Amino acid sequence: MPMYEYSCQECTHTFETLVFNGDKVECPECQSGHLERLLSLPGKPRVQVSSSLPLSCNTDLPPCGPGCCRL
Repeated sequence: MPMYEYSCQECTHTFETLVFNGDKVECPECQSGHLERLLSLPGKPRVQVSSSLPLSCNTDLPPCGPGCCRL
């Protein structure tokens, strides 16, 4: 169930809506079906920083992996 952003060609209202398979999308303002689907970028997922994950490499240990800052 993807979320799409639309612009109504009748009243120029811009809105987002979830679209399920086979759903007909209408403008919530004027109920027109004359819509243009807009190109929108997906949101960046929020990453919760956990205290169990290191924020930097420990210089007393061997390199931590292929992306290690000490390689």
